[in-house]
Amino acid sequence: FRQSYSWIPSFAINWGLGVDGIALVLILMSVVLAPVVILAGWNESEGGRWGVKTFYILILVLETMMIGVFAATDLFLFYVFFEAMLIPVYFLIGGYGSGERAAAAVKFLLYSLFGGLLMLASIIGLYVISGNNGGHTFDITALSELHTSMSSTTQNILFLGFFIAFAIKAPLWPFHTWLPDAAKSATAGTSVLLLGVLDKVGTYGMIRFCLSIFPDATKTFTPLIIVLSLISILYGAFLAIGAKDIKRLIAYTSISHFGFITLGIFAMTSQAQSGATLYMFNHAFSTAALFLVAGWMATRRGSSTIADFGGLQRITPIMAWSFFIAGMSSLALPGLSSFVSEFLVLVGTYTRYPVAAIIATFGIVLAALYILIPVQRALHGPTTPGNENLKDLNLREKVAIAPVIAIIVVLGFYPSPLLKIINPAAAQVVSQMGYSDPAPTMNGGK
Repeated sequence: FRQSYSWIPSFAINWGLGVDGIALVLILMSVVLAPVVILAGWNESEGGRWGVKTFYILILVLETMMIGVFAATDLFLFYVFFEAMLIPVYFLIGGYGSGERAAAAVKFLLYSLFGGLLMLASIIGLYVISGNNGGHTFDITALSELHTSMSSTTQNILFLGFFIAFAIKAPLWPFHTWLPDAAKSATAGTSVLLLGVLDKVGTYGMIRFCLSIFPDATKTFTPLIIVLSLISILYGAFLAIGAKDIKRLIAYTSISHFGFITLGIFAMTSQAQSGATLYMFNHAFSTAALFLVAGWMATRRGSSTIADFGGLQRITPIMAWSFFIAGMSSLALPGLSSFVSEFLVLVGTYTRYPVAAIIATFGIVLAALYILIPVQRALHGPTTPGNENLKDLNLREKVAIAPVIAIIVVLGFYPSPLLKIINPAAAQVVSQMGYSDPAPTMNGGK
């Protein structure tokens, strides 16, 4: 599905929108999570700098920008949405967050602007090259045919401009350092949109632009990107194991998860590509549940330190079970949604890069540590003084978390509806790169 209308004809800029299976799934993810955030964060605007009305305006503007990013088929339009997202996020963190919210908002903005400037330079380069090869254009399909007209050096330089911008957004090690501060300072609802949806723009951009427009450069940098992905998987896991703050722990787990997603994207098999896209969707909901429950726990307790949550299983069972299910999905427990996507990524990666897949598997072992240890301490340990009178989820919170938990459970047993949408688009991405799926062997395939 595609529609395109002339927008700024003097610069060949069109209002081009369209979706394939990958974009459709991510748009679905966005439109499902936005109402959940609004309902779950009904009181989050209290104490904010600009009041309730502005808070929800910012949420809805951000939602519009995210849908625009996933649907844009014109590169200039994509860039407009990509940069415009920064405005509502900056004000949501800086105006409605807590603690060092101003510093976290500025750090997020500076990192994102730096990446955006690099991408803008690459976009201008593509525009000039297109003008020398038949006419200026920002159409993604037309730009994907330009790689034969670019030298390897030019393609590599332009590729890096896009990749670094997307790696910052994802975030991929070593471009991740803005994330823990932003997640710690933002409200729970803002964190859900930040880690659940906004970060997916980075990995989506890698698929849509890095792979399709720069196939030769992608092949050149794939070994390096796989190494960065493996470092992200292990580094994020080790940081999560040592985390004392529940919000920082969830942020660190996301660094590890995005390592898996990026690994699947650059494994260059249709199975891993499908797994990476499904992982984006599943990670959004497991992270949403974790952040929402963590936010409710912190609000009730007045602290986000893990040691302060002892005994919640006995005192607030619904809240504790919600956190437990989301945590088990985060570590890819069979029967929950993340298992399917992580399995596809690892199996698909093994057929082409067996050593990388084996190393990535250690991330699953570490995930058991960074999830089970805080679950044991926070939910099943001795009751921490001050927790005796904490209240369980109210009706509004139950209604907000219920669909998220339901999606986590249902997709764990029946991911087929989403995979039927994703698989054709994923296979096309791999085919455009000039790859075919290797036959699986005991030694992997090349």
